[in-house]
Amino acid sequence: MASNIKITFFGTGGSWPTPVRGLPAVGIQVDDRLNLFDCGEGTQKQIMASSSSFMKIENVFISHFHGDHFIGLIGMVQSMSFNGRVDPLNIYGPRGAVRMVLNALNVGYFRLNFDVKITELEDSGIYDFGDFIIRTQPNDHPVPAISFSLEEKDLIRIDREKADELGFPVRRLEELRKKGVVEVGGKVFRIEDVSAGTRKGRKIVYTGDTRPMKSTVAFAKGADVLIHDTTTDSSLEPKVNEFGHTSSRQAAEIARDSGVKRLYLFHYSPRVDNVNTLLEEARSIFPQSYASSDLLEYDVPVNRS
Repeated sequence: MASNIKITFFGTGGSWPTPVRGLPAVGIQVDDRLNLFDCGEGTQKQIMASSSSFMKIENVFISHFHGDHFIGLIGMVQSMSFNGRVDPLNIYGPRGAVRMVLNALNVGYFRLNFDVKITELEDSGIYDFGDFIIRTQPNDHPVPAISFSLEEKDLIRIDREKADELGFPVRRLEELRKKGVVEVGGKVFRIEDVSAGTRKGRKIVYTGDTRPMKSTVAFAKGADVLIHDTTTDSSLEPKVNEFGHTSSRQAAEIARDSGVKRLYLFHYSPRVDNVNTLLEEARSIFPQSYASSDLLEYDVPVNRS
Protein backbone atom coordinates (compact mmCIF):
# COMPACT_ATOMS: atom_id res chain seq x y z
CA MET A 1 0.00 0.00 0.00
CA ALA A 2 1.34 3.46 -0.91
CA SER A 3 2.28 5.76 1.96
CA ASN A 4 0.43 8.94 2.81
CA ILE A 5 2.79 11.89 2.38
CA LYS A 6 1.78 15.31 3.68
CA ILE A 7 3.73 18.57 3.63
CA THR A 8 2.98 21.23 6.25
CA PHE A 9 4.55 24.68 6.09
CA PHE A 10 5.00 25.69 9.74
CA GLY A 11 7.00 28.84 8.94
CA THR A 12 7.70 30.43 5.54
CA GLY A 13 9.66 33.61 6.27
CA GLY A 14 13.36 34.32 6.57
CA SER A 15 15.76 36.39 8.69
CA TRP A 16 13.27 37.39 11.40
CA PRO A 17 9.60 36.60 12.09
CA THR A 18 6.77 38.94 11.14
CA PRO A 19 3.20 39.16 12.47
CA VAL A 20 2.05 36.94 9.58
CA ARG A 21 5.06 34.64 9.04
CA GLY A 22 7.10 32.32 11.18
CA LEU A 23 10.67 31.35 10.39
CA PRO A 24 11.66 28.39 8.19
CA ALA A 25 10.17 25.05 9.19
CA VAL A 26 8.59 22.43 6.94
CA GLY A 27 7.07 19.14 8.06
CA ILE A 28 7.03 16.16 5.71
CA GLN A 29 4.99 13.33 7.19
CA VAL A 30 5.36 9.85 5.68
CA ASP A 31 2.52 7.82 7.20
CA ASP A 32 3.11 8.19 10.96
CA ARG A 33 6.73 9.39 10.66
CA LEU A 34 7.05 13.17 10.99
CA ASN A 35 10.22 14.72 9.59
CA LEU A 36 11.01 18.39 10.22
CA PHE A 37 13.14 20.40 7.82
CA ASP A 38 14.67 23.40 9.61
CA CYS A 39 13.39 24.71 12.92
CA GLY A 40 13.29 28.48 13.11
CA GLU A 41 12.35 30.50 16.18
CA GLY A 42 8.80 29.75 17.32
CA THR A 43 8.43 26.52 15.36
CA GLN A 44 6.95 24.64 18.31
CA LYS A 45 4.15 27.21 18.60
CA GLN A 46 3.46 26.97 14.87
CA ILE A 47 3.22 23.19 15.16
CA MET A 48 0.77 23.58 18.05
CA ALA A 49 -1.48 25.60 15.74
CA SER A 50 -1.41 22.86 13.10
CA SER A 51 -2.82 19.33 12.88
CA SER A 52 0.63 17.93 13.80
CA SER A 53 2.36 17.40 17.15
CA PHE A 54 5.97 18.29 17.94
CA MET A 55 6.06 15.21 20.18
CA LYS A 56 5.74 13.01 17.08
CA ILE A 57 8.78 14.42 15.29
CA GLU A 58 11.22 11.61 14.56
CA ASN A 59 13.87 13.37 12.48
CA VAL A 60 14.99 16.99 12.22
CA PHE A 61 17.03 18.03 9.18
CA ILE A 62 18.80 21.39 9.51
CA SER A 63 19.93 22.91 6.20
CA HIS A 64 22.46 25.28 7.81
CA PHE A 65 23.18 27.08 11.05
CA HIS A 66 22.05 30.62 10.49
CA GLY A 67 19.86 31.42 13.49
CA ASP A 68 16.59 31.71 11.58
CA HIS A 69 16.87 28.04 10.59
CA PHE A 70 17.66 26.33 13.89
CA ILE A 71 17.15 28.51 16.97
CA GLY A 72 13.70 26.97 17.48
CA LEU A 73 15.39 23.70 18.46
CA ILE A 74 16.19 25.11 21.91
CA GLY A 75 12.61 25.65 23.00
CA MET A 76 11.18 22.67 21.16
CA VAL A 77 13.58 20.13 22.69
CA GLN A 78 13.00 21.55 26.16
CA SER A 79 9.22 21.37 25.65
CA MET A 80 9.53 17.78 24.46
CA SER A 81 11.35 16.96 27.70
CA PHE A 82 8.82 18.80 29.86
CA ASN A 83 6.04 16.81 28.17
CA GLY A 84 7.60 13.45 28.99
CA ARG A 85 9.19 12.43 25.71
CA VAL A 86 11.15 9.18 25.95
CA ASP A 87 11.69 8.35 22.27
CA PRO A 88 15.05 9.45 20.83
CA LEU A 89 15.18 12.49 18.54
CA ASN A 90 17.45 12.39 15.51
CA ILE A 91 18.97 15.69 14.35
CA TYR A 92 20.87 15.88 11.07
CA GLY A 93 22.80 18.75 9.55
CA PRO A 94 25.85 19.80 7.55
CA ARG A 95 29.39 19.81 8.92
CA GLY A 96 29.54 21.55 12.28
CA ALA A 97 26.15 20.16 13.32
CA VAL A 98 27.41 18.36 16.44
CA ARG A 99 29.05 21.46 17.89
CA MET A 100 26.21 23.82 16.93
CA VAL A 101 23.38 21.63 18.21
CA LEU A 102 25.15 20.73 21.46
CA ASN A 103 25.81 24.41 22.14
CA ALA A 104 22.16 25.23 21.50
CA LEU A 105 20.77 22.43 23.64
CA ASN A 106 22.98 23.38 26.58
CA VAL A 107 21.41 26.83 26.89
CA GLY A 108 19.68 27.25 30.25
CA TYR A 109 18.89 24.79 33.01
CA PHE A 110 16.60 21.86 32.27
CA ARG A 111 16.68 18.07 32.41
CA LEU A 112 16.80 16.23 29.10
CA ASN A 113 14.84 12.99 29.56
CA PHE A 114 15.44 11.41 26.14
CA ASP A 115 18.34 10.79 23.80
CA VAL A 116 19.24 13.32 21.12
CA LYS A 117 21.31 11.80 18.35
CA ILE A 118 23.21 14.31 16.20
CA THR A 119 24.62 13.31 12.81
CA GLU A 120 26.68 15.38 10.40
CA LEU A 121 25.75 14.61 6.79
CA GLU A 122 28.00 14.59 3.77
CA ASP A 123 27.51 17.36 1.21
CA SER A 124 26.57 14.78 -1.44
CA GLY A 125 25.24 11.78 0.48
CA ILE A 126 22.52 9.13 0.28
CA TYR A 127 20.91 7.91 3.52
CA ASP A 128 18.39 5.08 3.91
CA PHE A 129 15.45 5.68 6.28
CA GLY A 130 13.49 2.55 5.46
CA ASP A 131 10.45 3.70 3.47
CA PHE A 132 12.37 6.63 2.01
CA ILE A 133 15.87 7.86 1.37
CA ILE A 134 17.41 11.27 1.93
CA ARG A 135 19.85 12.73 -0.58
CA THR A 136 21.90 15.86 0.03
CA GLN A 137 23.71 18.36 -2.15
CA PRO A 138 25.88 21.33 -1.15
CA ASN A 139 24.34 24.80 -1.42
CA ASP A 140 25.89 28.07 -2.54
CA HIS A 141 25.58 30.02 0.71
CA PRO A 142 28.05 31.91 2.93
CA VAL A 143 28.10 29.11 5.54
CA PRO A 144 28.07 25.29 5.19
CA ALA A 145 24.61 24.47 3.86
CA ILE A 146 22.84 21.59 2.14
CA SER A 147 19.66 20.86 0.20
CA PHE A 148 17.60 17.76 0.96
CA SER A 149 15.68 15.39 -1.29
CA LEU A 150 13.23 13.05 0.43
CA GLU A 151 12.53 10.19 -1.96
CA GLU A 152 9.92 7.51 -1.38
CA LYS A 153 11.12 4.12 -2.52
CA ASP A 154 9.49 2.67 -5.63
CA LEU A 155 6.53 0.47 -4.74
CA ILE A 156 5.91 -2.92 -6.34
CA ARG A 157 2.30 -3.21 -7.49
CA ILE A 158 0.41 -6.32 -6.42
CA ASP A 159 -1.80 -8.24 -8.85
CA ARG A 160 -4.58 -9.58 -6.61
CA GLU A 161 -5.78 -12.00 -9.27
CA LYS A 162 -2.33 -13.61 -9.47
CA ALA A 163 -2.20 -13.82 -5.67
CA ASP A 164 -5.63 -15.47 -5.56
CA GLU A 165 -4.72 -17.95 -8.30
CA LEU A 166 -1.59 -18.96 -6.37
CA GLY A 167 -3.53 -19.25 -3.13
CA PHE A 168 -1.44 -16.63 -1.38
CA PRO A 169 -3.21 -15.16 1.70
CA VAL A 170 -4.31 -11.55 1.20
CA ARG A 171 -3.43 -10.61 4.77
CA ARG A 172 0.26 -11.30 4.06
CA LEU A 173 0.60 -9.36 0.80
CA GLU A 174 2.25 -6.35 2.48
CA GLU A 175 4.69 -8.71 4.20
CA LEU A 176 5.56 -10.21 0.80
CA ARG A 177 5.98 -6.76 -0.69
CA LYS A 178 8.44 -5.76 2.05
CA LYS A 179 10.39 -9.02 2.35
CA GLY A 180 10.33 -10.18 -1.26
CA VAL A 181 10.07 -13.85 -0.22
CA VAL A 182 7.55 -15.44 2.15
CA GLU A 183 6.94 -19.09 3.04
CA VAL A 184 3.34 -20.19 3.56
CA GLY A 185 2.47 -23.78 4.44
CA GLY A 186 5.82 -25.03 3.27
CA LYS A 187 5.55 -23.26 -0.11
CA VAL A 188 7.85 -20.37 -1.00
CA PHE A 189 6.27 -17.33 -2.67
CA ARG A 190 8.28 -14.56 -4.33
CA ILE A 191 7.19 -11.03 -5.04
CA GLU A 192 7.79 -11.68 -8.75
CA ASP A 193 4.98 -14.25 -8.61
CA VAL A 194 2.35 -11.57 -7.90
CA SER A 195 4.00 -8.43 -9.29
CA ALA A 196 2.11 -6.09 -11.62
CA GLY A 197 4.97 -3.69 -12.24
CA THR A 198 6.39 -0.82 -10.20
CA ARG A 199 4.90 2.48 -9.06
CA LYS A 200 7.48 5.25 -8.97
CA GLY A 201 8.02 6.76 -5.52
CA ARG A 202 7.40 10.44 -4.81
CA LYS A 203 10.16 13.01 -4.40
CA ILE A 204 10.16 16.23 -2.38
CA VAL A 205 13.14 18.61 -2.56
CA TYR A 206 13.80 21.29 0.06
CA THR A 207 16.67 23.65 -0.72
CA GLY A 208 17.05 25.78 2.38
CA ASP A 209 19.03 28.95 1.59
CA THR A 210 21.08 29.10 -1.58
CA ARG A 211 22.02 31.14 -4.60
CA PRO A 212 20.56 29.64 -7.80
CA MET A 213 22.62 26.62 -8.85
CA LYS A 214 22.66 24.65 -12.09
CA SER A 215 23.25 21.50 -10.03
CA THR A 216 19.78 21.87 -8.50
CA VAL A 217 18.24 21.17 -11.91
CA ALA A 218 19.65 17.64 -11.80
CA PHE A 219 19.12 17.26 -8.04
CA ALA A 220 15.41 18.14 -8.31
CA LYS A 221 14.84 16.35 -11.63
CA GLY A 222 11.26 15.10 -11.87
CA ALA A 223 10.40 15.97 -8.27
CA ASP A 224 6.76 15.99 -7.24
CA VAL A 225 7.41 19.08 -5.13
CA LEU A 226 10.29 21.57 -5.08
CA ILE A 227 10.41 23.97 -2.12
CA HIS A 228 12.95 26.58 -3.15
CA ASP A 229 14.41 29.69 -1.55
CA THR A 230 12.59 32.69 -3.13
CA THR A 231 13.64 35.52 -0.86
CA THR A 232 12.48 38.39 -3.14
CA ASP A 233 11.38 39.09 -6.70
CA SER A 234 13.91 39.74 -9.46
CA SER A 235 14.02 43.53 -8.92
CA LEU A 236 16.40 42.87 -5.99
CA GLU A 237 18.29 40.02 -7.63
CA PRO A 238 21.85 41.38 -7.36
CA LYS A 239 21.46 42.04 -3.65
CA VAL A 240 19.62 38.81 -2.88
CA ASN A 241 22.24 36.77 -4.77
CA GLU A 242 25.05 38.61 -2.97
CA PHE A 243 23.71 37.35 0.35
CA GLY A 244 23.35 33.77 -0.85
CA HIS A 245 19.68 33.65 -1.85
CA THR A 246 17.47 33.21 -4.92
CA SER A 247 14.77 35.33 -6.54
CA SER A 248 11.35 34.04 -7.57
CA ARG A 249 12.37 34.35 -11.24
CA GLN A 250 15.49 32.25 -10.74
CA ALA A 251 13.68 29.58 -8.71
CA ALA A 252 10.98 29.29 -11.38
CA GLU A 253 13.63 28.77 -14.06
CA ILE A 254 15.13 25.94 -12.00
CA ALA A 255 11.69 24.38 -11.52
CA ARG A 256 10.98 24.60 -15.26
CA ASP A 257 14.34 23.14 -16.28
CA SER A 258 14.17 20.30 -13.74
CA GLY A 259 10.67 19.23 -14.82
CA VAL A 260 9.15 19.26 -11.34
CA LYS A 261 5.40 18.97 -10.95
CA ARG A 262 4.97 21.78 -8.43
CA LEU A 263 7.11 24.64 -7.09
CA TYR A 264 6.47 26.24 -3.71
CA LEU A 265 7.93 29.69 -3.13
CA PHE A 266 9.52 29.84 0.33
CA HIS A 267 11.73 31.87 2.69
CA TYR A 268 10.28 35.29 1.97
CA SER A 269 12.21 38.34 3.08
CA PRO A 270 10.45 40.14 5.96
CA ARG A 271 10.43 43.16 3.66
CA VAL A 272 8.13 41.32 1.23
CA ASP A 273 4.59 42.53 1.91
CA ASN A 274 2.88 41.19 -1.21
CA VAL A 275 3.79 37.60 -2.03
CA ASN A 276 1.62 37.81 -5.16
CA THR A 277 4.36 39.86 -6.84
CA LEU A 278 6.72 36.90 -6.48
CA LEU A 279 4.02 34.42 -7.47
CA GLU A 280 3.07 36.27 -10.65
CA GLU A 281 6.72 36.46 -11.67
CA ALA A 282 7.27 32.76 -11.01
CA ARG A 283 4.08 31.71 -12.85
CA SER A 284 5.09 33.67 -15.93
CA ILE A 285 8.00 31.22 -16.21
CA PHE A 286 6.65 28.09 -14.50
CA PRO A 287 2.83 28.01 -14.27
CA GLN A 288 2.78 25.28 -11.60
CA SER A 289 4.19 27.71 -9.01
CA TYR A 290 2.45 28.19 -5.68
CA ALA A 291 3.00 30.53 -2.74
CA SER A 292 3.63 28.73 0.53
CA SER A 293 2.04 30.25 3.63
CA ASP A 294 2.19 29.44 7.31
CA LEU A 295 0.18 26.32 8.23
CA LEU A 296 -0.59 25.48 4.59
CA GLU A 297 -0.90 21.71 4.08
CA TYR A 298 -0.46 19.72 0.88
CA ASP A 299 -1.10 16.00 0.43
CA VAL A 300 1.32 14.75 -2.22
CA PRO A 301 -0.69 12.53 -4.59
CA VAL A 302 0.43 9.01 -5.38
CA ASN A 303 2.07 8.55 -8.77
CA ARG A 304 -0.19 6.54 -11.07
CA SER A 305 2.59 5.36 -13.33
